Amino acid sequence: MTLHEIASLVLVRLEWVILCYFILVNGWYVLLLVSAGYEMREYVLLARGRARWRLMGSRVAPSISMLAPAYNEAATISESVRGLLALYYPNLEVVVVNDGSKDATMDVLQDTFDLAPIHPIYQKRIPSQEVIGLYRSRLHPNLVVVDKRNGGKADALNAGLNLTTSELVCAIDADTLIEPDSLQRMVRPFLERRDVVAAGGTIRIANGSTVESGRVSHARAPRRLLPGCQVVEYLRAFLFGRLGWNRLGGNLIISGAFGLFNRRAMLEAGGYEHATVGEDMELALRLRRIGYERNGPHQIAFVPDPVAWTEAPETAAVLGRQRDRWHRGLSDVLWRHRGVMFNPRYGAMGLVVFPYFVFVELLAPLVEAVGLLGLVAGLTLGAINLPFAILFFLAAYGLGAVLTVMTLVMEEASFHRYEGFRDRMLLVLWAMLENLGYRQLTVWWRLRGIWKYLRGSKSWGSMERRGFGTPAKPAS
Repeated sequence: MTLHEIASLVLVRLEWVILCYFILVNGWYVLLLVSAGYEMREYVLLARGRARWRLMGSRVAPSISMLAPAYNEAATISESVRGLLALYYPNLEVVVVNDGSKDATMDVLQDTFDLAPIHPIYQKRIPSQEVIGLYRSRLHPNLVVVDKRNGGKADALNAGLNLTTSELVCAIDADTLIEPDSLQRMVRPFLERRDVVAAGGTIRIANGSTVESGRVSHARAPRRLLPGCQVVEYLRAFLFGRLGWNRLGGNLIISGAFGLFNRRAMLEAGGYEHATVGEDMELALRLRRIGYERNGPHQIAFVPDPVAWTEAPETAAVLGRQRDRWHRGLSDVLWRHRGVMFNPRYGAMGLVVFPYFVFVELLAPLVEAVGLLGLVAGLTLGAINLPFAILFFLAAYGLGAVLTVMTLVMEEASFHRYEGFRDRMLLVLWAMLENLGYRQLTVWWRLRGIWKYLRGSKSWGSMERRGFGTPAKPAS
């Protein structure tokens, strides 16, 4: 056989292997969607069958501390904190941790909430950078602000964790807007079951929506391509990805933007890990792993109705740095806990969930990139005909678009957050356009994240916050 014939044969077999991979992956997505549909049906029936969880609105509800680390968040911090203070929950403490910001974050907090210094007496059970000052608001006694030296997000969360005394801890990003009754809904798994160590809610994109007094008063679909694609991406990830895992072995991820944890379990586990950029996933996986090993609580529940809104990147450069960092964090966390892989000691988490995150979430961009390059090479060498190339595209991307549209249908039938006809049509448009350029960009950014992880990079990269309804302001 000639070299050309050997190359052609290899390319043909490679493309068939990759095509089978994508069919299997999308088949698993269908299973997740079916599982999510059953979960959503039960949740909606439960929500409609009971007017309100009276226990959640009473003083015997478990106490919750909101931890909001802030680094250069002057553009959004006042709206975010107002939103936290407006939450409907009886036993609530709000702890904002200023992690050595270089902008006016601390000044904004001081001017907006009339902070008064208090003596910093607390038990430092988890190491963190030095706390410079501790303040309480004269306007809102349940608001505490911690001013500390910069140590990163994980360090800021650990400093806040040392200061709290509540039963549950809700970790959020400082630029997150939480709907008023979200905590009442999020606490439900802790009241119903004893094996729950953490719970997560849905994150939605606030770009293009109307924000008033720290709340999203009117949800609108973004009019720009990048934020629009992120909206449908988030809906797909939360409403059928994480919701579907509730029945198939539980989640490994709690979004750092909005998660509720058992404080005692967090302290026993040693708090957040400093040496990773995926501290939210690392903590969730570590809590589940410790729970299995000690025969304690080890489940992470996803509750679809509690909603937090966040500002999505609107430029390719900023979005690329975010996705790069996310994939570096995923790579690091999976490697740190590689002992869980196919280990029956960890039940469904070790036999199903962890392998899925390795072979699908981690390696999918690598497989997709190889498939696209092989497809181009095969067409160039004549080893792959055009009908096969069309079949590959339809199988790899067409089913993904259908699943996204089904997610939009599930959102419309359940929560109906986007009321305008134009907004719904825009979401369908972004779902169709997502696979035509945007997805390929995310593949490149995720590959870059794997490469940087292999080189030992742990940088966060600079971000840009426009603020909710304000002109663009830079933040790092």
